Amino acid sequence: MMDCAMHTNTNVQVDRARKTKSKLPVSIKLGGAAVRAIFLVVLTVLTARVASPQIENFYSLLETPGDLIRVALGFGVCAWFIVNLFILPKDPDAYRTWLYLGIAILPLSLLCAIVVW
Repeated sequence: MMDCAMHTNTNVQVDRARKTKSKLPVSIKLGGAAVRAIFLVVLTVLTARVASPQIENFYSLLETPGDLIRVALGFGVCAWFIVNLFILPKDPDAYRTWLYLGIAILPLSLLCAIVVW
């Protein structure tokens, strides 16, 4: 009896999960993807600017290990941002989250990029 009661409970949860997966409007999906892409591009530019060497040429990186470490870490972070730019979210609700959070995140990230530049 206990097995039967627990089994039907999982069926109800699975049915609810199937009902909540509705089609996402194209405008929300495009908006969320655009906000996410702009945010990742701004982060990439900001990271590249901060991680650039203090001395003008790249050959002097071997002289100062601090600059070499900063440039290497910056290159890795920028590469990670660019890779994530092309990996789209699989969850339909993630597009909606990016769209809503983008209203707050994009102006702050752009302001931070302007201040750092």
